[in-house]
Amino acid sequence: MTTPRRIAIGADHGGFDLKTVLAAHLQKAGHRVEDIGTLSREAVDYPVFARAVAEAVAGGRADVGIMIDGAGIGSCMVANKVPGVRAALAYDLSSARNSREHNNANVLTLGAGLIGAGLAQQIVDVWLSTKCTETRHLDRVAMFAEETAGLNLSSQDVDRVVDRLREILGPLSGTETTGASVGENPEAAREFVRLGATGLTTVAPADSPGRIPEDLARYIDHTLLKPNATEEQIRKLCAEALEFNFRSVCVNPTWVSLAAGLLCGSEVLTCTVVGFPLGANEPAIKAMEARRAIRNGAREIDMVLNIGALKSGDDALVLRDIRAVVEDCVDGNAVCKVILETALLTDDEKRRASELAKTARAHFVKTSTGFSTGGATVNDVALMAEVVRGAGMEVKASGGISSYSDARAMIEAGATRLGASASIGIIQEAKLTSVSA
Repeated sequence: MTTPRRIAIGADHGGFDLKTVLAAHLQKAGHRVEDIGTLSREAVDYPVFARAVAEAVAGGRADVGIMIDGAGIGSCMVANKVPGVRAALAYDLSSARNSREHNNANVLTLGAGLIGAGLAQQIVDVWLSTKCTETRHLDRVAMFAEETAGLNLSSQDVDRVVDRLREILGPLSGTETTGASVGENPEAAREFVRLGATGLTTVAPADSPGRIPEDLARYIDHTLLKPNATEEQIRKLCAEALEFNFRSVCVNPTWVSLAAGLLCGSEVLTCTVVGFPLGANEPAIKAMEARRAIRNGAREIDMVLNIGALKSGDDALVLRDIRAVVEDCVDGNAVCKVILETALLTDDEKRRASELAKTARAHFVKTSTGFSTGGATVNDVALMAEVVRGAGMEVKASGGISSYSDARAMIEAGATRLGASASIGIIQEAKLTSVSA
């Protein structure tokens, strides 16, 4: 009898039906199954789910993983990019057995277009029950993880690499460092290369969108997120954004296609919200929502993190939650802003949330949805900016910003973006201030 396992299972839309059958089969056999998604037959991108399954295995959340797409080949390639994963495609019992016995595979990929449910169940059963025990096989498997023993670079090679890095990166400015940096100390770069680094990078401080008060509009996401917003109001919002040249319009997902069409060819971006306003959706659902919005024309995604998970101390889930959306934003050339809902958090939780957003490589942290018990405060913006500024991330202040003085205070505290529904009044007040000055 096969020992019960923790199994992460995922699929794209082509593998959804087979995933459903296999998940039930595995649960009936006593295994603990985590369904990574997708959760419907709606078209999705298999690399997102293949990577999520592989990361669940590599991160120790699952003992093994199973990923299903049309042919199984692409998912296998994606999964094998994750360190610690040995993914194998199986199309019959022999390949399933061999992938375990000889290669100690920990992720199995299947092609729903190549095999039926009956054969798939047999393949999975054989794969789970087969072990890699022979010393000669284990020794060979160990070679998979062996890192290359040095790059065999001469001193001249290292010098050329470092000189080129200095040309590209230049000196660092405006960032906090705790030691020697590549731009300021070439010897630091040489040491990184000698230690085996294959890439070096740096971050630049976030650029100010413009002067205050003259360019204040470029700080503002002109926002209408009311549930009763009509098409006429969205059209008016976009017309106002074009007139005042706001940075973006921020609308609910159902209006993204309309807004993107109205703003096409202008400097005004289309922004939408994901997991809004509670943040309690599954990570895969948030990722799917972001992906659809990007396809519909959104260039910025403001996602609400899983607030309950953060307050429960489940940082792993919060990180996975953010990363799921960030990865789709990066793939779609969109910006990801993470809404913390600061009114519900302690200062420690705000710092943790900001650190997790930084680890997930989000582009912004944002204070509030505007639908909770409070909005942005100067102290919260300053706290968040302190955490993320060194990583080149930005801060969006949102909720309760209704005057020019509010806007200016948030910017002075570290915000480089403002979410506001009172945008026009703020700009008009700023112009009066500029004239009187």
